[in-house]
Amino acid sequence: MKVIFALGTGAGRSAVAVMRLSGLGCGEVIAALAGPLPPPRRASLRLLRHGGVPLDRALVLWFPGPASYTGEDSAELHLHGGQAVIAAVAEALEALGARPAEPGEFTRRAFLHGRLDLTAAEGIADLIAAETEAQRRQALRQAEGGLAQRHGAWATRLTQLLARQEAFIEFEEEDLPTDLDARVEADAAALRAEMAALLAEGERGEKLREGLTIAILGAPNAGKSSLLNVLAGREAAIVSARAGTTRDVVEVRLILGGVPVTLADTAGLRDAADEIEAEGVRRALARAETADLRLLVFAADAAPDAATLALRGPDALVVLNKADLGVGGVDGALAVSARTGMGLDVLRERLEQAAVQRAGLSDAAVLTRPRHRAALRDAVAELERLPLAGLPELRAEALRAALRALSRLTGRVDVEQVLDVVFGEFCIGK
Repeated sequence: MKVIFALGTGAGRSAVAVMRLSGLGCGEVIAALAGPLPPPRRASLRLLRHGGVPLDRALVLWFPGPASYTGEDSAELHLHGGQAVIAAVAEALEALGARPAEPGEFTRRAFLHGRLDLTAAEGIADLIAAETEAQRRQALRQAEGGLAQRHGAWATRLTQLLARQEAFIEFEEEDLPTDLDARVEADAAALRAEMAALLAEGERGEKLREGLTIAILGAPNAGKSSLLNVLAGREAAIVSARAGTTRDVVEVRLILGGVPVTLADTAGLRDAADEIEAEGVRRALARAETADLRLLVFAADAAPDAATLALRGPDALVVLNKADLGVGGVDGALAVSARTGMGLDVLRERLEQAAVQRAGLSDAAVLTRPRHRAALRDAVAELERLPLAGLPELRAEALRAALRALSRLTGRVDVEQVLDVVFGEFCIGK
């Protein structure tokens, strides 16, 4: 593959900028700029030149493949971080036959050369994008191979089951256990139950990676915008005694219990006075449908409105705002006052608990993307076909399809593994 290069550090002026290179011919490009290659994985201070013109005095590191991030010959140039330096070195690299890397191309090459699997590549992307400590831990577990190991163990068991089923079909004249077919079905059922248990955990890993949405809903003048501002710690929404001030959804990004959360203030729920307010109410109800948690706000100085009461449910936290007025009440509501601060610490604690519960903070490897769940769901569906398959050949096909589905998680599909198990475990041809 052609030599590619890209900055491994952020754009803009900095003390040091790291230019990464990878690909066949990388050594020749570095030698043309910096002279003889330094010892592998040791920094060497060199004067970079091109066309006889000095470019920069930089640290050069050489990583011969396959012991590199991409599995190819690779290098790093630790440059001074000025824009003119970076531009001059990039121009020299292109003149020497290298090209700028496409987004994610270094990690793509690492996958193609077997340095990491798809889940680890996704973990690296999540690690770069992590906003919170909890996201960092989850992404690092995945980047370090936690998810691949968990599903790799399942793939190994599936491969063994398929090998036994194939042996039952192809080598029935050999000295094989008489109950082999029944044992395959029983072991497949146990494996299916483990996979289904992980699927039953839902989308908690995805929620932690992407963040939760909490919609603040209630009648006009219930104090929704005031609560948003207090929780956000800034004046994010306009607060007015005039009903219908909030027409559109106002969003604020927060961190609750280590989970990124989008807190959304919505228009007051009532019969709209005009088409603009009607659209605001429609958007509020739409946000209520998609939110992970609904924060239902009632005002202590007004009767509970039916529209907000109708939204109560397991994914709703009920709050009675303006409780300092000490007038009305709602069964099961948490009494708070955005004006005095009454009950706000308890509210934040409840919100944090709800966020952690829905994001499923855990030290175990979890599914973090829809494609993970889709692959595992397909594998479970194929294993569910196994007891219904009347012929051994159909049972083998169900196992093979389940293995293919599971292999989509890591991107590794190796039919030769089945042959290795067949000939190794059963000593065929003895």
